[in-house]
Amino acid sequence: MAKYKSKHGYEGLLIVIEGTDGSGKSTQIEKLKRWIEDQSYGVMVSEWKTSKFIADAINDAKDRNLLNATTFSLLYAADFADRLEQVIIPALKAGFVVILDRYVYTAYARDVVRGHDIEWLKNLYDYAPEPDMVFYLDVPVEILLKRIIGTTGLDYWESGRDIGLSSDFYKSFQIYQGKCLDEYHKMIDEYGFISIDGTLSIKDIHKKIISQVEKILEV
Repeated sequence: MAKYKSKHGYEGLLIVIEGTDGSGKSTQIEKLKRWIEDQSYGVMVSEWKTSKFIADAINDAKDRNLLNATTFSLLYAADFADRLEQVIIPALKAGFVVILDRYVYTAYARDVVRGHDIEWLKNLYDYAPEPDMVFYLDVPVEILLKRIIGTTGLDYWESGRDIGLSSDFYKSFQIYQGKCLDEYHKMIDEYGFISIDGTLSIKDIHKKIISQVEKILEV
């Protein structure tokens, strides 16, 4: 794979792209995937909440408004555990570069905002392999709001409506996402995030990501 020794002990490399909805993760992941493939490496992408066993249960519970803060946290943890066992670790063992759209840090941010203790959450995910690189796309709430309204629209859960922050959808989004951003910012130094200004052009963000990935890939 590379002269670089992975942080988790598997043959492949684990790269995480973190950020809130609207931060541009999907675009950068697709560009990074194509770039790594062009360097003749196998690449696998895994997104948050895509376990074939758990994802439908989460969506159903959300649609029926059945989730409290604890079931919200535990269902997402189950989804992560299943993807880790069935998809992520096998790919790492096979020597793939694994790109993850969100990792445990998303759970830390969202679940702390919903009232859970950070140490409880760290114990819940203590089996998670350490990523080789974590990129964090940092975008202010005001810009996130404009991007979301212009694309997918405001989501009940991503606006924190379930925890009663505000009866106004827009205000609830601002408060909830602002609190999540605060939690992400606390993790930058602790987990060695490579923080990138998410308001830069797509091309410039891609260049910054590639300049870091080149350090751990033999290209």
